[in-house]
Amino acid sequence: MCGRFTLALSPEDVAALLNLNAALDEELGLAPSWNVAPGQNVVAAACPEPGATAAAALFRWGLVPSWVDDPSMGNRLINARSETVAEKSSFREAYRRRRCLVPADGFYEWQRAGAKKQPWIFRVKDEPGFCFAGLWEVWNPPAGGPPHHTCTILTTAANELMAPVHHRMPVILLGGDRQAWLDPDAGIPRLRDLTAPLSAELMTAHPVSDLVNSPRNDTAECAAPYEPPTSEQGALF
Repeated sequence: MCGRFTLALSPEDVAALLNLNAALDEELGLAPSWNVAPGQNVVAAACPEPGATAAAALFRWGLVPSWVDDPSMGNRLINARSETVAEKSSFREAYRRRRCLVPADGFYEWQRAGAKKQPWIFRVKDEPGFCFAGLWEVWNPPAGGPPHHTCTILTTAANELMAPVHHRMPVILLGGDRQAWLDPDAGIPRLRDLTAPLSAELMTAHPVSDLVNSPRNDTAECAAPYEPPTSEQGALF
């Protein structure tokens, strides 16, 4: 799964990562974050309609399908399984028509270590950042008011680096795959190819402290290397 990530790049680097011709709008309020959590607003690149140019916007992390009555459903839809997303009613329309790119430069996962869980951070080698494959939706409150723009991050089977920590990992897109994900003409076979696990050889990982356990902690220390005491390590790498 993907339940926390980091995005500490400059606005200029994020714009380059998303292949945007224009600078990011200052109204997005993009600031470095080392502990992005569900329910928060995240920046993502999406095409507002078929054939339109991709642009960056803010989406609340936790997808709310347009047809539901209660927006709290988004709390349960922070991730979508890539293997079933084309069939699930909560995701299938967005999968076909509303895909997005969520920029990041690292993500966290927790490994059971005895009675505790040890957090790890995973990054992509030799890359300032990468993009998660995402989906987005618009939910209109029945009683009126501004629409809610929400998103989810796709997951896939873990690669060899992730597997000792968790059996799932986010779908990571690099290079030309980022634009391919936004291509409105991409068919289901092509989209499935794009959601394959990223090669473990392209990634790095190290333990971090339990500061990251609370989303109230949002400093570079959350992502700093940490050596767990031997008694707490359990079956780590």
